[in-house]
Amino acid sequence: MTRREALVRTRTRLIEAGFSPAQAEAESRQLLAWALGAEGPELWLGGNRPLPAAARERLAAALARRLSGEPLQLVLGSTVFFGLELALEPGVLIPRPETEGLVERALTLLDDLDVPSPRVLDVGTGSGAIALALKHACPEAHLLATDTSPAAVRLARKNARRLGMEIEVRQASLTGPYRELDLVVSNPPYLPAGYRARAPRELAWEPDDALYAGPDGLAVARPLVHRAAHALRPGAALALELDPGNVALLAEEAERLGFRELRIKADLSGRSRYLLARRG
Repeated sequence: MTRREALVRTRTRLIEAGFSPAQAEAESRQLLAWALGAEGPELWLGGNRPLPAAARERLAAALARRLSGEPLQLVLGSTVFFGLELALEPGVLIPRPETEGLVERALTLLDDLDVPSPRVLDVGTGSGAIALALKHACPEAHLLATDTSPAAVRLARKNARRLGMEIEVRQASLTGPYRELDLVVSNPPYLPAGYRARAPRELAWEPDDALYAGPDGLAVARPLVHRAAHALRPGAALALELDPGNVALLAEEAERLGFRELRIKADLSGRSRYLLARRG
């Protein structure tokens, strides 16, 4: 079997499983490049070359995992977030494109704060995606991160080492021991528990406690806003990614806690998803 034949067969299998032609095309190329490893970049220059037996076995195993519903990012063991390649492992949330929008808004808040070396806390860091993206874009910032999951803490530290970035990651709940912060940013679990029954099957591969947050989806975000009110210095900023159905409600609660300049921003699909505020 040549590499080109393997690509066509993989694409066909994905389409037969219900993937759109465009998605099947993109994923088949990613799977074959991953199976070839170091030879992956040469794939398109040698489509008629035979596919090595080891690569054929890796491709078959990876395709079987993908067809079972396992997310492509976990099959490949990595993803690209805000231009950074992050290692991924089972048991840790996969970063989403929507969260890149949260990073963009957090960077805008940092520009507005105009603090020489801001103290920034990423709550529920998971793979370290937000903290590392902010550190990459704003190297003068002191990045802190918390997560209750030991697996997430290990992975975030691993990604920081791989990328050569210095961030402080602690296993802790919400804002942990940190005080006098300039920015708290978080993509907390925000799906209502009832959503689990109709969730896409790929979500079953990710940890429930990183996705679901009680009956109304606010079991984490609500106490986080309360804790942030004490952890942030006066005039500091808060940036959250939330379920569009809860953004306005949490904005009202944040205002009662003394937050000011509340703004609700939409994601690329036009859904209200980000809550931005300043501590009074």
